[in-house]
Amino acid sequence: FDLLNARWGTLGDVPVVSIHETPFYGVDGWLKRAEDIVVGTAILALIAIPMVFIAIAVKLTSKGPVFFRQRRYGLNGDTIYVLKFRSMTVAEDGDDVTQATKNDARITKLGAFLRRTSLDELPQLFNVMLGNLSLVGPRPHALGAKAAGRFYDKVVDGYYGRHKVKPGITGWAQINGWRGETDTPEKIQKRVEHDVYYIENWSLLLDLYVLVKTPFALLKSENAY
Repeated sequence: FDLLNARWGTLGDVPVVSIHETPFYGVDGWLKRAEDIVVGTAILALIAIPMVFIAIAVKLTSKGPVFFRQRRYGLNGDTIYVLKFRSMTVAEDGDDVTQATKNDARITKLGAFLRRTSLDELPQLFNVMLGNLSLVGPRPHALGAKAAGRFYDKVVDGYYGRHKVKPGITGWAQINGWRGETDTPEKIQKRVEHDVYYIENWSLLLDLYVLVKTPFALLKSENAY
């Protein structure tokens, strides 16, 4: 009964219904992709120089690579590699990834600032250009037992419906305060509820609203570690 963007059709003379259909079908899909390319290119042009300085700072303040590539769930649950500035002393990407918590010893001093302000996620704009991320959408969850872990699918019915759209750098859940650690069932429930709301109510205006609100949401960083 909990349908997500259900769509009627026919197979020969037989009526069928797709119960978990993407809203980015046909013209809407092209519009969404055009938004990502045009707005993403403009943002990249504005932040290119700051990204160079962040990269230098990461290299000078801790040992290890500047960038960190992590496997995450993409469209249709396929595996994608998301690019971030390295913010930890480790680069975990195995089957047992532990979500960052408050006062996490793995996080560098610079990394704490980058994570709190989400500046560590700026390289994900390259993922947007490649087409495996969108500017706006449900945040991509990391693979691995503890990360996928909080066992979203067991807490929220219809969780996998969020995989019918590309994940995003920012989203409806994030601007409404549901970002950071998901250490309780309520936080899991609320985040996924907001993701589903976005999918069911998507429009270009909603995307632009989320993008405008994102910088202000980042100022409220009490739950981001």
